Amino acid sequence: MILKPREKIHVIHRRIFEKDLHRHFVGTVDWYETGVARVTGYVYTVDGAKFEFVRRPDIRTRLISVVSGDLLINILPDSVDIDKVVYHQEAKAVRVTDGSGWHLDLSEFAWR
Repeated sequence: MILKPREKIHVIHRRIFEKDLHRHFVGTVDWYETGVARVTGYVYTVDGAKFEFVRRPDIRTRLISVVSGDLLINILPDSVDIDKVVYHQEAKAVRVTDGSGWHLDLSEFAWR
């Protein structure tokens, strides 16, 4: 099984065009079957005026295709607190953290 229930994930939606919105998702896998996952968590988008990632306040449940090629999926450690995840700009890098010692460095993904 590629994804397991209760596994925490960080999803980056690939941009097809330069002006496409930057969309990320951080959440938990509810169910996975044959390339499709049902996930619950938060959507993050970039505020175009400030170039900062902003979390949408409402929790969302989505179906995502793991095999579509449109998503980059990172498996997060069990210890990550999904409700506390924030993005920080550091020099030319972007880091995702929950305020603990854990962070995910997104510098390999250009977002600006």
